[in-house]
Amino acid sequence: IGNTVLHILVLQPNKTFACHMYSLILSYDRNKEGPGSLELIPNNEGLTPFKLAGVEGNTVMFQYLMQKRKHNLWSFGPLTTVLYDLTEIDSWAEDQSFLELIVSTKKREARQILDLTPVKELVSLKWNMYGRPYFCFLALFYILYMVCFTMCCVYRPLKPRTGNKTSGRDNTIYVQKMLQESYMTYEDELRLVGELITVIGAVVILILEIPDILRVGAAKYFGQTILGGPFHIIVITYACMILVTMVMRLTSTTGEVVPMSFALVLGWCNVMYFARGFQMLGPFTIMIQKMIFGDLMRFCWLMAVVILGFASAFYIIFQTENPENLGQFYNYPMSLFTTFELFLTIIDGPANYDVDLPFMYSVVYFAFAIIATLLMLNLLIAMMGDTHWRVAHERDELWRAQVVATTVMLERKLPRCLWPRSGICGREYGLGDRWYLRVQDRVDPNKHKMMRYTEAFKTQDRDNYDKDLEKLEIDRNILYKKELSALSLSRNTSRTSSHRGWEILRRNT
Repeated sequence: IGNTVLHILVLQPNKTFACHMYSLILSYDRNKEGPGSLELIPNNEGLTPFKLAGVEGNTVMFQYLMQKRKHNLWSFGPLTTVLYDLTEIDSWAEDQSFLELIVSTKKREARQILDLTPVKELVSLKWNMYGRPYFCFLALFYILYMVCFTMCCVYRPLKPRTGNKTSGRDNTIYVQKMLQESYMTYEDELRLVGELITVIGAVVILILEIPDILRVGAAKYFGQTILGGPFHIIVITYACMILVTMVMRLTSTTGEVVPMSFALVLGWCNVMYFARGFQMLGPFTIMIQKMIFGDLMRFCWLMAVVILGFASAFYIIFQTENPENLGQFYNYPMSLFTTFELFLTIIDGPANYDVDLPFMYSVVYFAFAIIATLLMLNLLIAMMGDTHWRVAHERDELWRAQVVATTVMLERKLPRCLWPRSGICGREYGLGDRWYLRVQDRVDPNKHKMMRYTEAFKTQDRDNYDKDLEKLEIDRNILYKKELSALSLSRNTSRTSSHRGWEILRRNT
């Protein structure tokens, strides 16, 4: 019951009352330390009161709980060294990481905890010591891996075509070799080494991604932008395309160019994932993800309807014409593709003016130009501009969340020998087996004094403003008197508040 009450207090809107009641309940706890403590009992979602405060973005309760966990090591003038207990904060050897819970929640208030002590110092320590070097090495390794895969695709085994052309539009001169013919020369053996590296890399990607999907859940794993959800979809699809290409090569099945081309596009697009390690490029990956999976996905539904309608109209108009003179609409799939190019203004209106054009072509093309080019493309630009404006206001906050998510990911993937535990063991200071983070704080007395002056001014302004509101409510029926009283009261307020504020400054001086 006591643990349930603690969880309820974390969710209370009255932060001061919740902190006092939280402290009162813990004062009756017999097991204040150890696994039997009320603070360490999780709820049905596996969240202790401390983790729940982080997930809900309750910064007041989080700071209150951290003040209870800190130990002052020494103090000398304005300098103070504090040891913060990293229990439940450090993601090292934690099944449900506190940092991962913060960056995966949908509440923006939770990300503000990343700027609080000691979370900010812990993340900075992990990222600067281990996260950034490992992440840069991983980015370099992935780029070299993609270069190897690209070279294998460029020099894939082909041979001249021996069969006759099936039609006048047939333009194929090379075909894929059979498996027995693909690995005969020294260049083929060298390419085989690159292909083996590519396949091994795809298998490693699947081995690393599948456990996280089972642990977190597919919806949360692929749906969270900060965790890199869209990039996880890209890299898993890339690995599957590599395995499909391998099976088609081993079975001598024609058409390997389809999964191979998909893999090339997806593999190189995944390089943008590593931009999150740099403060200059990290926020732009968030913008790209939100635009593609937000604005662009909604826009594509409207675009598909428009293209489908006008492509059908163009095909019907040119259905009775000679396709040799008007080749852009010679069949229905080609009409769809040509209309898509028209929609994006990649090409001009495809028409052969040496022959008579149908009258309806001009009418339909005029309507298409108005709807597609002038209306819908400008609508897409406005939607993306709005998304860019919203993300730009929280770009630094999102980048820090990206860094935290990347740090937690690397800490889980890498062996323990490459990522030792951060902090100081409490045994060095007689504090048991818990781990602590040493933080040095500098207290500026002048800063606190100025804060007191500012609060004094704010208090006087607030009191006088409340009195003014009471007086204004009495004269609300007469608009003219209300305006005059508001003017006079605002002047008196500014004079009395500034006068009292200066008096406080003089007395303190």
